[in-house]
Amino acid sequence: MKKLVIFGSGDIAQLAHFYFTTDSSYQVVAFTVDAEYLKSDCFCNLPVVPFSALVERYPPAEYDLFIALSYSKINALRKEKFIAAKALGYFLASYVSSRATVLNQGQIGENCFIFEDNTVQPFVTIGNNVTLWSGNHIGHHSSIKDHVFISSHVVVSGGVEVGEQCFIGVNATLRDHIKVGERCVLGAGTLLLSDAAADGVYVGAATARSAIPSNRLRKI
Repeated sequence: MKKLVIFGSGDIAQLAHFYFTTDSSYQVVAFTVDAEYLKSDCFCNLPVVPFSALVERYPPAEYDLFIALSYSKINALRKEKFIAAKALGYFLASYVSSRATVLNQGQIGENCFIFEDNTVQPFVTIGNNVTLWSGNHIGHHSSIKDHVFISSHVVVSGGVEVGEQCFIGVNATLRDHIKVGERCVLGAGTLLLSDAAADGVYVGAATARSAIPSNRLRKI
């Protein structure tokens, strides 16, 4: 089995350890974090080493790396660590769930995290460092650029282009043949019907609380 080191020691790193261990050809052997965040030398019963010592302990000729970080700072932190790892010579592994439906002939970059129940239709291209949480639909001929984070149950219709570092919240819907500029944030439940310029923020309407309290509802 190929050997893998995971960058991170939080919830996403723990998830990455689970998925790579149970559903991939990789053996996770260690974790790494920046030295200032090294709180323990053990995580998931595996060693944790400072990133500054990674090349010495786990050289890129023998080990692959996975950056297990979230969308912090509109994906900028995950992008920064991706670039740093590539500069050190690491190949960055991708995880694609065996329970996802992926029909795009492997057009998926490095360090992608594609969870169960995603549908990726034909002629889709997915760049580097992209997270697709569970249950999304990525429509035919769409393009997801580098460093994007897509939450659960998002519908990306056909022919959509999603720019670098975008974040798309749960249950968002993107109509077909539109372009979403770099670093856009689409909140939960957003319905996007036209192009979105770079750095845009789109927030779906939240459901207001009813004036009637629950103890007055008779048919529930």
